[in-house]
Amino acid sequence: MTKYMVLIFGDEAQWAAMSSAERAELDQAHREFATKAGPAILAGGELEPSQTSTSLRSGGVGQVAITDGPFLEAKEVLGGFYLLEAEDLDRVIALASGLYEVHAGHSGVEIRPLVDRG
Repeated sequence: MTKYMVLIFGDEAQWAAMSSAERAELDQAHREFATKAGPAILAGGELEPSQTSTSLRSGGVGQVAITDGPFLEAKEVLGGFYLLEAEDLDRVIALASGLYEVHAGHSGVEIRPLVDRG
């Protein structure tokens, strides 16, 4: 079994502008995903908006520069994730294809396997 990160990206302004009906549809889609994925979901969560993030970079030899906000100014930001364990990528694609964000015009999903140093 391999572990996969399912990273959910989208336009924060569009997420914030969702009506209560759209938000309910989004939440329902995630509940359906969780039901289908079942025990394959090892972890998951929605992230706070990107302006609440803290970034760390090299501030010179032996120094750390701490800044508010994400590294990059981008329209699409990381909004949430799932950590899945599955027999192969095809299974993860089949599960993740049902996520709301795959079908919304302003968002998408990236799937990446975790390195197994086992």
